[in-house]
Amino acid sequence: MGTDNSTRVGTGRDRRQGTGRPRRGRVLALDLGQRRIGVAVSDSERRLATPLCVIERDDDGGEAALCTSVARVVEETGATQVVVGMPLSLSGRAGSAARRASDEVAVLRAGLDVAVSTADERLSTVTAARSLRQGGLDAKKARRRIDAVAASVLLQAWLDGRGGRGSDGGSDA
Repeated sequence: MGTDNSTRVGTGRDRRQGTGRPRRGRVLALDLGQRRIGVAVSDSERRLATPLCVIERDDDGGEAALCTSVARVVEETGATQVVVGMPLSLSGRAGSAARRASDEVAVLRAGLDVAVSTADERLSTVTAARSLRQGGLDAKKARRRIDAVAASVLLQAWLDGRGGRGSDGGSDA
């Protein structure tokens, strides 16, 4: 995808908004998986993360489908920023999953009209699974929600670390 307006998936906002890092407004978090994308959203004050939905990937959708799906959720929620989880190894190294995520982050940055940053997502799925088990969900129901809950774990950590305090929300992953 190119970076000119004709190839960007619009959210109806001025493209320049995507170049800065807004300090207010909802933040959308994405937990990118090979089959599903977990989505969470913050409140407009950037204090609380909530699981939102799971986007099912289709086999032949590719980059355009990714941008279209995420742009739709950005528009529906009024998000001003997107944070994408980077699946680093426990040692902090970027393996093949992190490289795939980096490629998708580049696609999202080129295709969305909002700022896109990254955050370390180590152990977010483990934390989400534990939380769902403690909440009494059986394995089948938990499987349908785990990606969105993992995105909310990632987003809450990001908000607690810097996003909710009005910092620039830049990437450290």
